[in-house]
Amino acid sequence: MTQEQLAQKMYMKRQTLSNYEVGKRTPDIYELSAMADIFGVSLDEMVGRETMNVKKNDSSC
Repeated sequence: MTQEQLAQKMYMKRQTLSNYEVGKRTPDIYELSAMADIFGVSLDEMVGRETMNVKKNDSSC
């Protein structure tokens, strides 16, 4: 997908996406969420966060 195509899907300018890629601007949580939806990934995956396997009954917390 090109920047132009993604920008159209997100209703923003292509330059805004370019600024995200080069680190001149940081997307907000709503923009990240929209991107994750478009690419069919979780928000954690979108930001490179690894999920932790935590037991529900773990009393050490």
